[in-house]
Amino acid sequence: MSDLLAEACRGGRHLESLGLSPGSSGNISVRVGDRVHISPTGAALGGLTEDHLSVMALGADGLEHVSGPRPSKEHGLHSALYLRDPDAVCVVHLHSTHAVAASCLPPWNDHSALPPLTPYLLMRVGNLPLIPYHPPGDAAQARLLRDLDIECHGALLQNHGPVVAGRTVSEAVDRAIEIELAAQTMMLVGRTPGVRVLTDNETEHLTSTYRQPWRAAL
Repeated sequence: MSDLLAEACRGGRHLESLGLSPGSSGNISVRVGDRVHISPTGAALGGLTEDHLSVMALGADGLEHVSGPRPSKEHGLHSALYLRDPDAVCVVHLHSTHAVAASCLPPWNDHSALPPLTPYLLMRVGNLPLIPYHPPGDAAQARLLRDLDIECHGALLQNHGPVVAGRTVSEAVDRAIEIELAAQTMMLVGRTPGVRVLTDNETEHLTSTYRQPWRAAL
Protein backbone atom coordinates (compact mmCIF):
# COMPACT_ATOMS: atom_id res chain seq x y z
CA MET A 1 0.00 0.00 0.00
CA SER A 2 2.76 2.47 0.89
CA ASP A 3 4.18 2.13 -2.63
CA LEU A 4 0.83 3.14 -4.13
CA LEU A 5 0.49 6.13 -1.81
CA ALA A 6 4.03 7.21 -2.61
CA GLU A 7 3.27 6.92 -6.33
CA ALA A 8 0.18 9.12 -5.91
CA CYS A 9 2.24 11.77 -4.14
CA ARG A 10 4.84 11.63 -6.92
CA GLY A 11 2.04 11.97 -9.45
CA GLY A 12 0.80 15.08 -7.67
CA ARG A 13 4.27 16.59 -7.70
CA HIS A 14 4.65 15.81 -11.40
CA LEU A 15 1.36 17.49 -12.27
CA GLU A 16 2.31 20.58 -10.29
CA SER A 17 5.75 20.68 -11.92
CA LEU A 18 4.03 20.85 -15.32
CA GLY A 19 1.96 23.83 -14.16
CA LEU A 20 -1.29 21.86 -14.28
CA SER A 21 -2.15 22.27 -10.59
CA PRO A 22 -1.42 25.85 -9.55
CA GLY A 23 -1.69 26.79 -5.88
CA SER A 24 -3.88 24.37 -3.99
CA SER A 25 -6.10 23.53 -6.97
CA GLY A 26 -6.78 19.99 -8.06
CA ASN A 27 -6.85 16.71 -6.17
CA ILE A 28 -5.68 13.12 -6.54
CA SER A 29 -6.70 9.86 -4.89
CA VAL A 30 -5.82 6.17 -4.91
CA ARG A 31 -7.98 3.21 -3.96
CA VAL A 32 -6.71 0.35 -1.83
CA GLY A 33 -9.49 -2.18 -1.34
CA ASP A 34 -12.46 -0.30 0.09
CA ARG A 35 -10.31 2.61 1.29
CA VAL A 36 -9.62 5.72 -0.78
CA HIS A 37 -6.65 7.90 0.13
CA ILE A 38 -7.26 11.42 -1.19
CA SER A 39 -5.48 14.76 -1.03
CA PRO A 40 -6.85 16.94 1.79
CA THR A 41 -8.82 20.11 1.25
CA GLY A 42 -6.59 23.07 0.52
CA ALA A 43 -3.50 20.91 -0.04
CA ALA A 44 -1.10 21.64 -2.90
CA LEU A 45 -0.47 18.56 -5.01
CA GLY A 46 3.24 19.30 -5.02
CA GLY A 47 3.43 19.04 -1.24
CA LEU A 48 1.56 15.79 -0.62
CA THR A 49 3.03 13.22 1.73
CA GLU A 50 1.87 9.66 2.35
CA ASP A 51 1.06 10.27 6.01
CA HIS A 52 -1.00 13.40 5.33
CA LEU A 53 -3.66 11.99 3.00
CA SER A 54 -7.30 11.77 4.01
CA VAL A 55 -8.65 8.24 4.34
CA MET A 56 -12.21 7.53 3.22
CA ALA A 57 -14.33 4.38 3.07
CA LEU A 58 -15.91 3.60 -0.30
CA GLY A 59 -19.45 2.28 -0.17
CA ALA A 60 -22.38 2.02 -2.54
CA ASP A 61 -23.42 5.58 -1.68
CA GLY A 62 -19.98 7.15 -2.05
CA LEU A 63 -17.14 8.06 0.28
CA GLU A 64 -17.19 8.54 4.05
CA HIS A 65 -14.33 10.17 5.96
CA VAL A 66 -12.54 7.66 8.21
CA SER A 67 -9.32 9.30 9.36
CA GLY A 68 -6.72 11.93 8.59
CA PRO A 69 -7.27 15.57 7.60
CA ARG A 70 -10.49 16.85 6.05
CA PRO A 71 -10.73 15.49 2.50
CA SER A 72 -11.10 17.50 -0.68
CA LYS A 73 -14.65 18.67 -1.20
CA GLU A 74 -14.46 17.08 -4.66
CA HIS A 75 -14.40 13.56 -3.20
CA GLY A 76 -17.80 12.85 -4.78
CA LEU A 77 -16.23 13.01 -8.25
CA HIS A 78 -13.64 10.45 -7.17
CA SER A 79 -16.22 8.06 -5.73
CA ALA A 80 -18.31 8.37 -8.92
CA LEU A 81 -15.42 7.13 -11.07
CA TYR A 82 -14.45 4.37 -8.63
CA LEU A 83 -18.03 3.15 -8.57
CA ARG A 84 -18.23 3.26 -12.37
CA ASP A 85 -15.06 1.17 -12.75
CA PRO A 86 -14.21 -1.38 -10.04
CA ASP A 87 -10.72 -1.71 -11.55
CA ALA A 88 -9.91 2.01 -11.29
CA VAL A 89 -7.01 2.62 -8.88
CA CYS A 90 -6.42 6.38 -9.21
CA VAL A 91 -8.50 9.50 -9.93
CA VAL A 92 -7.11 12.92 -10.86
CA HIS A 93 -9.05 16.19 -10.97
CA LEU A 94 -7.36 19.36 -12.23
CA HIS A 95 -8.08 23.01 -12.97
CA SER A 96 -5.51 23.04 -15.78
CA THR A 97 -5.75 26.22 -17.85
CA HIS A 98 -6.60 25.04 -21.35
CA ALA A 99 -8.95 22.28 -20.20
CA VAL A 100 -10.82 24.82 -18.08
CA ALA A 101 -11.01 27.17 -21.07
CA ALA A 102 -12.33 24.36 -23.28
CA SER A 103 -14.91 23.47 -20.63
CA CYS A 104 -16.43 26.95 -21.09
CA LEU A 105 -17.21 26.22 -24.76
CA PRO A 106 -19.97 24.08 -26.28
CA PRO A 107 -18.97 20.41 -26.51
CA TRP A 108 -17.79 18.99 -29.83
CA ASN A 109 -20.53 16.37 -29.65
CA ASP A 110 -22.53 14.40 -27.11
CA HIS A 111 -19.73 12.00 -26.18
CA SER A 112 -16.66 14.22 -26.36
CA ALA A 113 -16.20 17.81 -25.28
CA LEU A 114 -13.02 17.93 -27.39
CA PRO A 115 -12.72 17.19 -31.11
CA PRO A 116 -10.37 14.47 -32.40
CA LEU A 117 -7.67 16.81 -33.70
CA THR A 118 -4.74 14.48 -32.94
CA PRO A 119 -4.43 10.74 -32.33
CA TYR A 120 -3.37 11.01 -28.70
CA LEU A 121 -6.65 11.81 -26.95
CA LEU A 122 -8.15 8.81 -28.76
CA MET A 123 -5.22 6.57 -27.85
CA ARG A 124 -5.23 7.42 -24.13
CA VAL A 125 -8.71 8.66 -23.17
CA GLY A 126 -11.43 8.20 -25.78
CA ASN A 127 -14.83 9.54 -24.81
CA LEU A 128 -14.72 12.73 -22.72
CA PRO A 129 -18.29 13.98 -22.18
CA LEU A 130 -19.07 17.45 -20.86
CA ILE A 131 -20.89 17.46 -17.51
CA PRO A 132 -23.19 20.49 -16.95
CA TYR A 133 -21.99 23.10 -14.48
CA HIS A 134 -22.54 22.67 -10.74
CA PRO A 135 -20.71 24.40 -7.88
CA PRO A 136 -17.48 22.64 -6.80
CA GLY A 137 -18.25 19.78 -4.44
CA ASP A 138 -21.90 19.55 -5.47
CA ALA A 139 -23.19 16.02 -4.92
CA ALA A 140 -25.61 16.34 -7.84
CA GLN A 141 -22.71 16.70 -10.27
CA ALA A 142 -21.06 13.60 -8.86
CA ARG A 143 -24.32 11.70 -9.40
CA LEU A 144 -24.46 12.89 -13.01
CA LEU A 145 -20.94 11.58 -13.55
CA ARG A 146 -21.69 8.28 -11.88
CA ASP A 147 -24.89 7.74 -13.89
CA LEU A 148 -23.55 8.70 -17.34
CA ASP A 149 -24.80 6.28 -20.00
CA ILE A 150 -21.60 6.80 -21.99
CA GLU A 151 -18.60 4.54 -21.52
CA CYS A 152 -15.73 6.77 -20.43
CA HIS A 153 -12.72 7.10 -18.15
CA GLY A 154 -13.65 10.61 -17.06
CA ALA A 155 -15.26 13.84 -18.11
CA LEU A 156 -14.81 17.56 -18.56
CA LEU A 157 -16.74 19.54 -15.95
CA GLN A 158 -18.35 22.63 -17.46
CA ASN A 159 -16.62 25.89 -16.40
CA HIS A 160 -14.41 23.84 -14.08
CA GLY A 161 -11.93 21.30 -15.50
CA PRO A 162 -11.21 17.61 -16.10
CA VAL A 163 -11.60 14.56 -13.89
CA VAL A 164 -10.25 11.20 -15.02
CA ALA A 165 -9.55 7.72 -13.69
CA GLY A 166 -6.92 5.10 -14.45
CA ARG A 167 -6.17 1.52 -13.53
CA THR A 168 -2.73 2.68 -12.44
CA VAL A 169 -1.53 6.00 -11.05
CA SER A 170 0.54 6.67 -14.14
CA GLU A 171 -2.41 5.96 -16.43
CA ALA A 172 -4.63 8.46 -14.60
CA VAL A 173 -1.87 11.10 -14.54
CA ASP A 174 -1.06 10.58 -18.22
CA ARG A 175 -4.74 10.89 -19.13
CA ALA A 176 -5.05 14.15 -17.22
CA ILE A 177 -1.99 15.50 -19.03
CA GLU A 178 -3.31 14.39 -22.43
CA ILE A 179 -6.66 16.10 -21.83
CA GLU A 180 -4.82 19.36 -21.13
CA LEU A 181 -2.70 18.98 -24.28
CA ALA A 182 -5.75 18.18 -26.43
CA ALA A 183 -7.57 21.19 -25.00
CA GLN A 184 -4.55 23.40 -25.67
CA THR A 185 -4.47 22.25 -29.30
CA MET A 186 -8.17 22.98 -29.66
CA MET A 187 -7.81 26.45 -28.17
CA LEU A 188 -4.90 27.20 -30.53
CA VAL A 189 -6.57 26.13 -33.77
CA GLY A 190 -10.09 27.11 -32.79
CA ARG A 191 -13.18 25.75 -34.49
CA THR A 192 -12.91 27.72 -37.68
CA PRO A 193 -13.95 26.23 -41.03
CA GLY A 194 -11.17 24.24 -42.61
CA VAL A 195 -9.66 22.85 -39.40
CA ARG A 196 -9.20 19.15 -40.01
CA VAL A 197 -10.41 16.62 -37.48
CA LEU A 198 -9.71 12.92 -37.75
CA THR A 199 -12.21 11.04 -39.89
CA ASP A 200 -14.59 8.38 -38.56
CA ASN A 201 -12.38 5.66 -40.05
CA GLU A 202 -9.28 7.16 -38.46
CA THR A 203 -10.89 7.50 -35.03
CA GLU A 204 -12.28 3.96 -35.22
CA HIS A 205 -8.85 2.58 -36.10
CA LEU A 206 -7.18 4.35 -33.17
CA THR A 207 -9.79 3.59 -30.53
CA SER A 208 -10.10 -0.05 -31.53
CA THR A 209 -6.31 -0.48 -31.62
CA TYR A 210 -5.82 1.15 -28.22
CA ARG A 211 -9.09 -0.16 -26.75
CA GLN A 212 -10.57 3.18 -25.78
CA PRO A 213 -14.30 4.02 -25.87
CA TRP A 214 -15.45 6.33 -28.68
CA ARG A 215 -19.18 6.27 -29.20
CA ALA A 216 -22.28 7.79 -27.69
CA ALA A 217 -23.96 4.77 -26.07
CA LEU A 218 -22.83 1.90 -23.88
